[in-house]
Amino acid sequence: MSASGFDLGLSDPARSGVFFVGSSDIATLDAASRDAGLLARRIDLAGCTGKPMLMLRMATALDFPAGSGRNWDALADRLRDLSWLPAAGYALLFEGAADVRDADETSFETLLDLLDEASSGWRARGIAFWAFLALPDEDFVDAD
Repeated sequence: MSASGFDLGLSDPARSGVFFVGSSDIATLDAASRDAGLLARRIDLAGCTGKPMLMLRMATALDFPAGSGRNWDALADRLRDLSWLPAAGYALLFEGAADVRDADETSFETLLDLLDEASSGWRARGIAFWAFLALPDEDFVDAD
């Protein structure tokens, strides 16, 4: 049980991965991640229109070391390493993910692939690595 009395199993590496969530879920996931002992970082993608802006926002939110490249290979390397942010586990909370998804589908798909690869790598090491990408709540409305 967490300090809040609400446990989502976020400390369990076997359950970690990349998930779409509603925008209204980010604050709860942030608190639950911290309660689970994870390093939680919010990454604001609102207004993000493509790769250059995405790279800058990732580098800023994750405090990438000086000299880090701004390309997909460098991002993949940084997501697999994170040695400058030592933690028992990680939760990346992407707010406004629909903006980059709608503006640059290719970059959005590449980001998802890199996050999935990073999560798999951390899971293999026994460390939880979660990525939650917030989409508008209406994207989750069931069509009955």
